[in-house]
Amino acid sequence: MENVTIKIQYLNDEIERLKYIDGKSDWIDLRAAKEYNLKSGEFALIHLGIAMQLPEGYEAHILPRSSTFKNFGVIQANSMGIVDESYCGPNDWFFFPAIALRDTTIHVNDRICQFRIEKHQPQVNFEEVKLLENDDRGGIGSTGIK
Repeated sequence: MENVTIKIQYLNDEIERLKYIDGKSDWIDLRAAKEYNLKSGEFALIHLGIAMQLPEGYEAHILPRSSTFKNFGVIQANSMGIVDESYCGPNDWFFFPAIALRDTTIHVNDRICQFRIEKHQPQVNFEEVKLLENDDRGGIGSTGIK
């Protein structure tokens, strides 16, 4: 397994430092850096209190934690956040774009989302064909519901 080093800047000393959770996952939790009181239907960019310099050729994928909706009643507005290595200045803070589906409060250091880094996709070349010559799988939903 390859090791990479990421330079990280924290908003302040109040933000808990990033770490893996007891070897349970290779995703790393991100926390709210400020307190938010949201009403149902409101949108907020939840400040995550970090800026980082990713290694060249990598990007960060940011997604809600599995408990984010249950705990806070928010969903991620852009479905998945992508941060590439060019977003690495001292004011290039990470945010979580949240839409509240119920009234909620998010406190400083609440674990609100998670991220992992991935290598960039390789260059893809597209070859146009008249017809794909494989067996049909059966269309959308073809694997059934059980």
